[in-house]
Order: sequence, then structure tokens, then C-alpha cells
Amino acid sequence: MTDDEVVEWLLRESDPAIRWQVMSDLASGRPEDSDRERSSIAHRGWGRQLLAAQDESGIWAGALYSPKWTSTTYTLLLLQRLGLPAGNSQALLGCRQLWTGARFVGGGLTFAKTVPTAEICMTGMLVSLTSYFGYGDDRLDATVQWLLEQQLDDGGWNCESLRTGSRHGSFNTSIVVLESLLTYQCTTGQVPVDDALHRGREFFLRHRLFKSHRTGDMIDPAFTRFPFPPQWHFDVVRGLEFFRLSGAEPDERLSDAVAVVRAARSRDATWRHYRPYPGRYWMTMESKGPSRWSTLRCLRVLQWWDR
Repeated sequence: MTDDEVVEWLLRESDPAIRWQVMSDLASGRPEDSDRERSSIAHRGWGRQLLAAQDESGIWAGALYSPKWTSTTYTLLLLQRLGLPAGNSQALLGCRQLWTGARFVGGGLTFAKTVPTAEICMTGMLVSLTSYFGYGDDRLDATVQWLLEQQLDDGGWNCESLRTGSRHGSFNTSIVVLESLLTYQCTTGQVPVDDALHRGREFFLRHRLFKSHRTGDMIDPAFTRFPFPPQWHFDVVRGLEFFRLSGAEPDERLSDAVAVVRAARSRDATWRHYRPYPGRYWMTMESKGPSRWSTLRCLRVLQWWDR
């Protein structure tokens, strides 16, 4: 298939969560058509199924963070990735439950009852959800400031820095925090985060997105898989998506990661479905074979790279 035919396939008989993103980012069309598809996410398809699973108190699966991936935190993260519009009353109620149920430890957040330190990843997730859906909490800016204070000298973040004193950035933690800071900046953020975002991009660029800065070897083969949703895991597509969304210019140091994306393309010009991360799910969005999620995400980052 040609790229135009692939876009037509993405639009054909797809969930609104796919259609609005294709219309907005890949297809030439009217913005109002994309907006109309996005507004239907709460009432059709995957978005409707997820919202229907929320209980009257505003919680999913009776839990705030675990079990993965049906808890309130991860269900809201999925709804965010689907593109559920900000201000949705059910999402706001879920955010309220998260901020009410979390413990504040030294400025950061955690859901754990016995862990003596805050969790950088959890804090980043809550900042992202609160910023995206528009839930107003007076503690948000102070929590963002705490995240900035946890950035390491190499520009990354690592949950183990508070537990064991690790001083090297973790790819998984860093991408979660960078996405949260970008979402915060693009919505109602009052705390300046430009410098932290720049240093975070440089952290990944020094690693050519997925390689050791010392040996040049791939750090983890899992980084070259890109299941949807990515949950708390890093992969090259997720990394490239961040660079694209942050408005960064294509950098030669990302070329190895882009080559991985190109090499993963099937002969029919689509990208395949990757087995999801182990855990509970509310539904199966896709099965084996060509994947609309993989194809949408890969086409979008290649379009940014090739522009």
C-alpha cells in the first residue's frame, strides 16, 4: 500500500480514538471533522467501555495504582492516550480520587503505604493526568517543582535515586517525567520547565535514544518493541513521540532509532501488533496482524522526521 492507502485503512472502521488522531496528524481534512471524532470518544468504542467500568466513587478496579493495568491510574493514562477531551467529568472525578488517596512525602507522591520515599514515576503520572484533564489542585505547582529537583546531573530521572542513591537516569522514569512536564507546560503550567525539558532531551540524545553512551550498544532489545499502550515502559517510538510533541527539530543522534522504526515496517506498509505487557486489561483493542496503533504512531514520527 501507498502511504495514502495506509491512511485510508487507518480511517476505515476504526475506533474514534484512532480516527481523530489520523485526521488531525496524517490526513488533510477539516479540523472540525477531527474535533467531532474526538468528542465521540466518551460515547463510542474503547473510551465508552473504559468509562463504563468506573464505579460510582470514581475509581476503576477498586484501586488507585494496582492492579496493573486496570487501576484508576492506568485507566486514566489510557484514556489520555486515546484522546478523551479535557474536562470530562468522570476523568476529573478519577483524578480527584488519585490526589486524595496519594500520600505526600517530601513534596512528591506515592500510593505505597510502607515505602518511606515518594515515587518519581507515580508523581509524574499524576502530574500528567491532572494537567491533561484540567483537574485543579493547589498542590500541582509545588509537586512539579519537586519533580524538577529530582532531575539528575545527566539530565535524566531515576526512581532508584531516592531509594538507593543511583545517579544515572533511567529511560523508563525519564520518559514518564518528561511527558508529564511537557503536558504540564502545554496546559496550565506556571512553573518554568523549559530547562528541564532541554536537559532531558539531551540525556536521550547522548544515548542516541536507546543505546549506551559508553559502548554504543543497545541497552535493552525491548526498547525496539512498541506495544500500545506503553504503560510505564520506554521504547524508541515513545521516545520519538516525545521529541515530536515537544517541538524539537530532528537531530542526527535520533537517526538510529528512526532506522529501527523503518526496519519494523511490514511489506504491506503497515506495522505489526506487539504483544502487550503482562497484566490485566479491560479489553483487547487489537490482535495479531497489522496494527492501527503501531502504524499510526510510526507514520506520525516518520512524518515529523521526514518533513
